[in-house]
Amino acid sequence: MNPFVYQSLPSRVVFGPGSIQKLAEEVERLGAKKVLVLCTPQQRDLATLAVTHLDAKAVGVFDQAVMHVPIETAMEARKVAEELGADCCLAIGGGSTVGLGKAIAMTSDLPIIAVPTTFAGSEMTPIFGITEAGLKKTGRDIRVLPKTVIYDPELLVTLPPQIAGPSGINAIAHSVEALYAQDANPIISLMAEESIRALGRSLPKLVKDPSNIDLISDALYGAWLAGACLGAVGMAIHHKLCHTLGGTFNLPHAEMHTIVLPHSVAYNREAAPEAMVKIARALGAEDAARGLYDLAKSLGVPVALSEIGMPENGLEKAATLATQNPYFNPRPIEKQAILKLLTDAHTGVRPQ
Repeated sequence: MNPFVYQSLPSRVVFGPGSIQKLAEEVERLGAKKVLVLCTPQQRDLATLAVTHLDAKAVGVFDQAVMHVPIETAMEARKVAEELGADCCLAIGGGSTVGLGKAIAMTSDLPIIAVPTTFAGSEMTPIFGITEAGLKKTGRDIRVLPKTVIYDPELLVTLPPQIAGPSGINAIAHSVEALYAQDANPIISLMAEESIRALGRSLPKLVKDPSNIDLISDALYGAWLAGACLGAVGMAIHHKLCHTLGGTFNLPHAEMHTIVLPHSVAYNREAAPEAMVKIARALGAEDAARGLYDLAKSLGVPVALSEIGMPENGLEKAATLATQNPYFNPRPIEKQAILKLLTDAHTGVRPQ
């Protein structure tokens, strides 16, 4: 066995139907007394539910979380948290809301409690991202890792299939790249393969039966593992491309990951053969890249960047940006090859 380093991250997970009822108890465990609840404008009802469970501990709701965490939104949320004297932030929703909580924690050291309502996985990571002047900058800082994550499948029974599908494949992307990360290790690789297996088996059934608690629980379990993988090891070309496309062209986050992932995997096919075997095995497919593409097709979600607003004349710029300050990747980063990858993703062709 190759030498490796594994370090677990200090977070607490509360998993199961009805777990939202333990919210006040988890706040008390942190010693917090004034909680600022974060959400998107569309998820105000969820924030209201959280306030109900927090009772007097809730001091306000900030409902302006948006994709890719614009610096202006982060600054406004930090100001509100300070004015209210908050000593804890509760992020309820998807990756955009958790990302906003992290942006607050970066400058205030306020602890975060996350209540995910999608399969994003970012709640399990110390990774943050902020977009400024059209560029998304990411980094790692243990201060932004949520202290407690509450996974309550009952909160996802109204998640529309067109959101659930891409959200789940977004989670799979974390596990896929964990398998060929520079600092991959046996523990994370086990979690990654199990994550892909859980999501791969549950998502096709879930989009047809979206309120099935058992299916939601299985997918949420896979997303939890995927987030843990993302938080423990580095990522590669897929995440670099998605950070570039998201920050520069403001594409919808989960859909973008869903579309790009099969082509990123095809790019690394020859350079990471062991990872490809594990991905394909977890999906029950003959080929990792085509298996991921076929999974997306089976969910009825977009498979082409052209379908989600990516301009064709922006592909060259995206390829150039993605090759600047590249992440580690098992295959060398070559601009023309990356441009071909993006072109294939733009047209939505099945990987060859």
